[in-house]
Amino acid sequence: MPELPDINAYLCALDARIIGRTLQRVRVASAFVLRTAQPPIAEVHGHEVRELRRIGKRIGLGLDNDLWIVIHLMIARRLHWRAPGAKLAGRHSLAAFDFNDGSLILTEAGTKRRASLHIVGGEAALRAMDPGGIEVLSCTGEEFRAALTAQNRTLKRALTDPRIVSGIGNAYSDEILHAACLSPIALTQKLLPEEWTRLHSAARITLESWIERLRIEAQRGFPDKVTAFRAEMAVHGRFGRPCPRCGDEIQRIRYADNETNYCARCQTGGKLLADRALSRLLGADWPRTLDELESLRKQ
Repeated sequence: MPELPDINAYLCALDARIIGRTLQRVRVASAFVLRTAQPPIAEVHGHEVRELRRIGKRIGLGLDNDLWIVIHLMIARRLHWRAPGAKLAGRHSLAAFDFNDGSLILTEAGTKRRASLHIVGGEAALRAMDPGGIEVLSCTGEEFRAALTAQNRTLKRALTDPRIVSGIGNAYSDEILHAACLSPIALTQKLLPEEWTRLHSAARITLESWIERLRIEAQRGFPDKVTAFRAEMAVHGRFGRPCPRCGDEIQRIRYADNETNYCARCQTGGKLLADRALSRLLGADWPRTLDELESLRKQ
């Protein structure tokens, strides 16, 4: 799922292409993607795009008639900039936003059909779509801590809950926790003051670094291939590869469609976190530490 740095990259690329331009029409290829009936979609046709905004992990296009087009990309949905009037070919193409000099195409690679498109009127309706999570880049350390300790959650769950923290998902939470040298299953109400300082600093530095990196890429060309798996990442998507800090293998916890990546040496004091499926299968044979894992490999 595109997260805060990825959404910012889209906004950077779109700013140069559609701000001040008239949206001629919206073509919808899949009926499921449009989740609102009022105002009707025809009311956005022929209006100028005045503003772009990130709402959590959503992208908002503000028009001169006080209507907003809100796009939620979810996991496998992407935006592409194509020639004017580009065809919506194949089952992956969901919708097109046509401008004089190009068309913004919304696609979905998966089959679960989770992407959504809303048309809403006014600031109040737009704010109602915001899950309400705190903005890491503008909050104080105390505000950050208060938001994450309102409930006793694991750090991974707290960071990825849009009602607690805005714009962070599976990928950047892994990177933040590795940078802070904290376990993904550490409980928020058990952290020490110095650990909170590390976490807040790591979150800001990680997000700022990736926002700048992706902004530069977006200035070179439209970010067609937004992905949660980037070669420059420290741990996310790097299971079995060496940690850039200590050299030990990156570990993982798998659950449903998600995967948490971490370095046991740097983040959990050498302890392996139980993978639900494998730990159930292996039972008492599940290795508890890196040393036990290494011993098993040598057998």
